Amino acid sequence: MEPAPTPPPLRLGLAEEADVPAVVALVESAYRGDGSRRGWTTEADYLDGQRVDEAMVRAMLRQRGSLVLVARQGERLVGCCHLEDLGGGVAELGMLAVDPLAQGQGVGRALLAEGARVAAERLGARRLRLLVLWMRDELIAWYERRGFRPTGERRPFPYGDLRYGLPRRPDLWFSVLERPLP
Repeated sequence: MEPAPTPPPLRLGLAEEADVPAVVALVESAYRGDGSRRGWTTEADYLDGQRVDEAMVRAMLRQRGSLVLVARQGERLVGCCHLEDLGGGVAELGMLAVDPLAQGQGVGRALLAEGARVAAERLGARRLRLLVLWMRDELIAWYERRGFRPTGERRPFPYGDLRYGLPRRPDLWFSVLERPLP
């Protein structure tokens, strides 16, 4: 039996307008629907509907203090995340998504490290914050292994805002995690 071919090297960079449809497709594949169940980041048990749309991603690209990072293997987009300057030395990392077929290959770790670097260098952040659905114990543990700590703060889920999905349960809220940046 032949070994699986080695994937092309990972290239990290900033998303551009032409990347918007691929970013949306990637995020949807990682979080929503039955296809997302191939990976471990799925939210399909908690939310239906969309996770993000093209208008939202375009707004992220145009907003001052907002960046979308992408990871490519060859020409294929395999990961992304969003960074937003919240002011006061805090940047928020969100929409971290890895193609379910590329999960477990270090793409998420690479994006998280690059996001931390970019947040510090380009946004002047001293702390990196993220929000995770409270019941995602495995995902919270993954972030904790990368230096994030729960702040004890809870944020409400945007019920009624269909841009973020259709909740399948009434008890959704976000845990806030943070880590210092060098």
